[in-house]
Amino acid sequence: MLPQEVIRAKRDGGTLEAADIKAFVAGFAGERVTEGQVAAFAMAVFFRGLETPETVALTEAMRDSGDVLDWSDLDRPVVDKHSTGGVGDNVSLMLAPIVAACGAAVPMISGRGLGHTGGTLDKLEAIPGYDVAPDNATFRRTVREVGCAIIGQTARLAPADARFYGVRDVTATVESIPLITASILSKKLAAGLEGLVLDVKTGSGAFMARPEDAKALAASLVGVANGAGLRTTALITRMDEALASAAGNAVEIRNAVGFLTGAQRDPALEAVTLALAAEMLMLAGLATTPADGHRLATAALDDGRAAERFGEMVAALGGPVDFVERVDAYLPQAPLVRDVTAERNGTVASVETRSLGLAVVELGGGRTRPQDAVDHAVGLSDLVPIGRHVAKGEPLARIHARDEAALERAAATLRSAYTLAEVPSRGPAPAVIERIG
Repeated sequence: MLPQEVIRAKRDGGTLEAADIKAFVAGFAGERVTEGQVAAFAMAVFFRGLETPETVALTEAMRDSGDVLDWSDLDRPVVDKHSTGGVGDNVSLMLAPIVAACGAAVPMISGRGLGHTGGTLDKLEAIPGYDVAPDNATFRRTVREVGCAIIGQTARLAPADARFYGVRDVTATVESIPLITASILSKKLAAGLEGLVLDVKTGSGAFMARPEDAKALAASLVGVANGAGLRTTALITRMDEALASAAGNAVEIRNAVGFLTGAQRDPALEAVTLALAAEMLMLAGLATTPADGHRLATAALDDGRAAERFGEMVAALGGPVDFVERVDAYLPQAPLVRDVTAERNGTVASVETRSLGLAVVELGGGRTRPQDAVDHAVGLSDLVPIGRHVAKGEPLARIHARDEAALERAAATLRSAYTLAEVPSRGPAPAVIERIG
């Protein structure tokens, strides 16, 4: 079928054949389909949607536009997770070594910050020498010997998705559940996984702020992934405050090391991390129930195996061999570190979490343009959680800034993000809202 006929059929509400979808994707991957035709197709899908078999076909076609990794030489199950993004979401940094310490392989391909949400790769680049884009031999060796490696997407994994996303980004067609689904899963399918767990966030710091939208996306992801042969479950988790008590790059790495070593474990972060670990271990066949998986993951944390795996991963990918032991000696420090305090007594009733993420971006810890450099030292730490009572003059958070002007802007943003109530709060809702699988 001609590209324009594929567009016409979807524009008019028709159901596309898998062969036509795959031919269209092959066309824009090979640049035989024009950018205008890609944009028209995206807009037709945005308004008309795709049925599950159509989304499966689109996902598989984008997967097959490049390399598909093969881990058949490993003697352990291969699993991963994907998060839809949030503020203070450093789960991947702990999750990969926890699951690796329990006997699975985790070849985790992560991304950079997007909008107000932080990116795992930006965080890891705060570690001196850590290579987020190693050659294939180093990546495979690290996964084989350590059990986990967190790196960035290569140009050879699902390249059709990269072109498609670039067009969607400038044509207001990003917010389409079928297109989001195909974009996320094409890369995960190309990673050669046996199991995938999805962390779909909802709340004031999530892209899917409304619970019903998060549930619809989770259901789409799970249905399409399983339809494409990848065993997948999803957890819908709360993102109405920063997940960790830190938001930024180096500050989140420091928080992750504290979590792994037991120095500090933020309650919501611990709940989400262990719940995701349990799901991954069940998909890997290493646990039979969520409780069993939770027990195995907790043991790997408490006996130090997870921290050891993290340190080995950092060293294998070019970082310091004693990073875990001397984290403060290696991470960059902002020149200005100052508390922002409450202006009155009260209990934290709510947090406009997106504003916290934007405050990090304004400090220089994120990007407003793809080519922008990231200041790894800046960010927020010691964030007070929902339900905590603070007296006037007590800290709400600590700001790590490059200069006085940036610090003052962040302080104003942070104060406006926190709502204090006179009536004591019942505290935050459970971190894990629902399981879909």
